[in-house]
Amino acid sequence: MQTEKVIEHITNWLKEYAIKAKLDGFVVGVSGGIDSAVTSSLCAKTGLKTLCVEMPIHQAKSQVTRAEEHISQLKKRFPNVSDTRVDLTPVFEELKSAVPSTDPSAQLDLSLANTRARLRMSTLYYFAGLHKYLVAGTGNKVEDFGVGFYTKYGDGGVDLSPIADLLKSEVYAIGKALGVPESIQIAAPTDGLFGDSRSDEDQIGASYDELEWAMKMKDQGKKSDDFEGRQQQVFKIFIRLNTVNQHKMNPIPVCNIPVNLL
Repeated sequence: MQTEKVIEHITNWLKEYAIKAKLDGFVVGVSGGIDSAVTSSLCAKTGLKTLCVEMPIHQAKSQVTRAEEHISQLKKRFPNVSDTRVDLTPVFEELKSAVPSTDPSAQLDLSLANTRARLRMSTLYYFAGLHKYLVAGTGNKVEDFGVGFYTKYGDGGVDLSPIADLLKSEVYAIGKALGVPESIQIAAPTDGLFGDSRSDEDQIGASYDELEWAMKMKDQGKKSDDFEGRQQQVFKIFIRLNTVNQHKMNPIPVCNIPVNLL
């Protein structure tokens, strides 16, 4: 990958899109992870106004610290960058108390995790509407088009996706070139939606390097029987998630009414 040229290409794409849309800049949710750090850095490089938003919900201190370090560094380098912090913890707790109670379960945990992501999406669009900004997505290619590892109408609810054609390894390479803090570069990827220390790999059952491999194998037309051992296990994980999450990746289905019924 021609890292510097890719950075220039994405930066120009972002700037041109915003100018054509007659909007003034970008808003990015910054979590302390590599994807949001790279996305916010690319937005900053456009020279257009870039608002970095922290939205903790029972967030681990390490994630908050990394986000603050990145934003502080970005503001020193780019005068067009500003930031704000919205503590959504009380909002989340109020919503939990308002909805019907249910017995603790894995499904409830997942529903509440997705609720966190959707509260953050609503917050980003509040600022986008207030300032005439675009909501920049932070999903990478493996998450968005491989395993569907994002929340529908949560972190998947964005105006444009600058890094969605980059594999996770490529995002790291871009991050290194952009000077993203080392604390973020070496941190285990996590969506931070469960209020504990579980990583993306813990949830998925495979690392991003393994998922990238499986994604390439699928594109080559390989089947699970072509592999054995750990490779077969990873390939099956990828295919299962790619299959069950197609409802996120495909356009919303529309019920077309036959002409003779109209």
